[in-house]
Amino acid sequence: MASTRYVAEGGRRHSTWQDGLGRAGSRCAQILLLLTLITVAVYGLLQVRLLVIPVMIALILAAAIGPFVNLLRRKGVPGALATGIAFLGLLVLLGIVTTVIVLAVRSEWDELVAAATQGLDELEAFLLTGPLPVTQEQLMEGRQAVIDFATSQQVRSGALTGLSAATEFIAGTTLMIVVLFFFLKDGAKIWNFLLRPFKGRREAKLRRAGRRTLEVLGGYVRGTAIIALVDATAIGIALLILQVPLAIPLAIIVFLGAFIPLVGATVAGVLAALVALVANGPVVALIVTIIVIAVNQLEGDLLQPIVMGKSLELHALVILFALTAGTILAGIIGAVLAVPLAAVAWAILQVWTAEDPRVEDLNPDLPPAGSEPT
Repeated sequence: MASTRYVAEGGRRHSTWQDGLGRAGSRCAQILLLLTLITVAVYGLLQVRLLVIPVMIALILAAAIGPFVNLLRRKGVPGALATGIAFLGLLVLLGIVTTVIVLAVRSEWDELVAAATQGLDELEAFLLTGPLPVTQEQLMEGRQAVIDFATSQQVRSGALTGLSAATEFIAGTTLMIVVLFFFLKDGAKIWNFLLRPFKGRREAKLRRAGRRTLEVLGGYVRGTAIIALVDATAIGIALLILQVPLAIPLAIIVFLGAFIPLVGATVAGVLAALVALVANGPVVALIVTIIVIAVNQLEGDLLQPIVMGKSLELHALVILFALTAGTILAGIIGAVLAVPLAAVAWAILQVWTAEDPRVEDLNPDLPPAGSEPT
């Protein structure tokens, strides 16, 4: 056969795949096959994203809440009751946050509309009398363009798309809640069932990979929540002092935005600055911008290294690539999930290749962590 053809050269026999070009071709074929499998897998998962995304979110939340459930069990609380306490506590917390946002928006809506009208008039006057070469005709054209876009067919079709997305959101949220309950209640049984086909060394590695997955996900969620709480508290207090409308909802948006690394808190801070610009004028908006920048610097230089520790051992460039890929594949929810999933993938790879110093028990021939090569 052509693939195993041998050529006689100086009394020796050589395979056509053993020279440099053959080895390169074999490696390229392997890479292409791997990329094809990954592409098909990603495409298949996207087709059932209404199932995959709720399961991923439930797994991340279970990893974060799991230690609390285990603590209750060690205190003598029955497993079902401990799961119910943690589960209901999470639902109550989400309900409180939603109620606070709705009540704050409802109570300050009239004030915001009045302040926005006055702020837009001040902004228009600043643009006409300021250093920028803007004329009244250009402002009128811009206003008309906004009105035309708001009443266009594109916006109406987008509203229908939004209705469909809302229906999917409700269905996905319901599924996530159910899956989360069973992950908290029977997570160990589910994992043991999945590992039944594996024995010996491979089973040990898979169990270690599972523990590292829970450690990375739990540490990431808890650390990010602490950092987000600090960001939201600092910016919320500043907004209250400056009397910016919707200070509490904006602080909650900052908290949620912090779960998108690198860009989430910044975008939420920009939104707060825009509200301050419209409602309070450019001076207050500039102060809010300075506060947002200072808080982001505090987060990046102090909070991230101290709070997160080694739960997210990824370079900033890898995080940026993961955010971009997640956003392209699944939008905002993809951006939220991309970084912890990338961290989990890296942790599992370290366990599987014995590069994690905490897997020496699985590799008796591995030298001690930190030892010099001989």
